[in-house]
Amino acid sequence: MTKTAWVFPGQGSQALGMGIDLQDISLAKSKFEIAEKVLGWSILDICQGDDETLARTLYTQPCLYVVESILVDLLTERIGLPQLVAGHSLGEYVALYAAKVFDFESGLKLVKKRAELMDSAAGGKMAALMKFDRSQLMTALTETSDVVLANDNSAGQVVISGTPEAVAEILGKVKAKRVMTLNVSGAFHSPLMQEASEQFLDVLNSVNFNDAQVPVLSNVEPTPATSQEELKRRLVQQMTGSVRWREIMLQFSQSEITNIIEVGPGKALCGLIKRTCREIKLETVGTVVQLNAKTLVMSS
Repeated sequence: MTKTAWVFPGQGSQALGMGIDLQDISLAKSKFEIAEKVLGWSILDICQGDDETLARTLYTQPCLYVVESILVDLLTERIGLPQLVAGHSLGEYVALYAAKVFDFESGLKLVKKRAELMDSAAGGKMAALMKFDRSQLMTALTETSDVVLANDNSAGQVVISGTPEAVAEILGKVKAKRVMTLNVSGAFHSPLMQEASEQFLDVLNSVNFNDAQVPVLSNVEPTPATSQEELKRRLVQQMTGSVRWREIMLQFSQSEITNIIEVGPGKALCGLIKRTCREIKLETVGTVVQLNAKTLVMSS
């Protein structure tokens, strides 16, 4: 029996030109117009502007949310809902939208506020480590204050987040084949985002949540949930909590998922899943061409 999950990438997966091929589809036009009213700027203008502007958190997160949500609508219209959804960091908001937890505009208002708060965060640093000694890293994190494991992406790839001094201390202690400092202003997914998280609560509490029509795997607790109270509680913790993507991938196998579609630009999540869940069939839907190809296969 086929069991499908949809996954949604977050910040870092954006690409210049994303969403442009959607602009002539009436459903997409409507969403782009709503987005411009909520944001005060055009998603399409930013997506066909320059890399530096698109890469700024203030613009990246709403652009990804809008483009991925439109793809969700088109995919749902053509093949129906999947059996499970999950999103990486910002992608979790699209997962909740796909599961009908909140409407498009409410989700965008949340993402807008989140992007503003994260864009204005300062004084933090994040670094990615590839091919490292996990026990050595975990020991170092335990012994060092003001730095945490922010993204546990896979067995061989993580991101640490904290003060610049603490991050440098970890990098001096842990051997890794490759280290990459991330181009972000703050220490995302760490306790240093507590103040931003508290400010975000005002907007979050104003949004009406529904029970999910499809189970959602949350970043901070990678077990299937549909309860609106539970999903909101998990989202409250997301800005300061770790993205436990490695555990989410293991949950796909435990939930007997056979097919996964990465909905959005690129194939970063498929790359991680491929190395962890070799038995699962992977596809990407980030363009109209890919969407039409997927629909054609389903109807044949």
